[in-house]
Amino acid sequence: MGKTKTAFIGADLQDTKSGKEAYEEKRRKKAAIQKAQGSEIKETKDSLNETATEDKKVVKKEVNARGKKYTQAKNKIDKTKLYAVSEAVELVKKVNFAKFDASIELHITTKKEVNTKIVLPHMAGKSKIIEVANDKTIEKLKQGKIDFDVLLATPEYMVKIVPFAKLLGPKGMMPNPKNGTLIKTEKDAKNFATNATVLKTQKDAFLIHVVVGKISQKDDEVINNIEAILGILAKQIERVFICSSMSPSIKLVI
Repeated sequence: MGKTKTAFIGADLQDTKSGKEAYEEKRRKKAAIQKAQGSEIKETKDSLNETATEDKKVVKKEVNARGKKYTQAKNKIDKTKLYAVSEAVELVKKVNFAKFDASIELHITTKKEVNTKIVLPHMAGKSKIIEVANDKTIEKLKQGKIDFDVLLATPEYMVKIVPFAKLLGPKGMMPNPKNGTLIKTEKDAKNFATNATVLKTQKDAFLIHVVVGKISQKDDEVINNIEAILGILAKQIERVFICSSMSPSIKLVI
């Protein structure tokens, strides 16, 4: 009998590839993975940007939101119009919605730096408590206590008050010759005008903010105070607005 020959066939035959082909295939796979990852990152960024944009819109809406009373008051003012002083005083009282006796303020934009003093025709608001510096004043200042609106000082006590400049200065109460609060003798205190006002621009801008009266005050008194200020600053004024403590502003004719 002849011999039987048996042939064995392997389960898989692997194709042999050159080194260049293997490198190209590996590079294609890597590029595909990077593309997929890049697309995923872009989608994430877009999603975050959309969320941030929506958040900004919500914040802006909340910041710009005004109360119903303010909006109603604003609608009574013609922003395209320049109001005469008398007309503006009458209107600012009408649009005021504060439950307290609000102050009436002038907000003035000037052409250059201003620092001057004016005695208003009428007291703008409540009477001011004036104190002439003495030993009791020094003791109060040591305790950080201030129970006066204006502090006057003679040269003798001015030296003793200097150490409290950081306490008095920010409140505008440090005596100095420019506003008349540095006096020669105690007797000169009776000549100090309590309705004197300093018109001074801000350190960082040519802006002046000054109280000219109260809502409860007579119209004529407020008008006279405003006209006195506008008169002394006439050549330096660019724009003037009037408002009460919480009301929208009204632009004046200059």
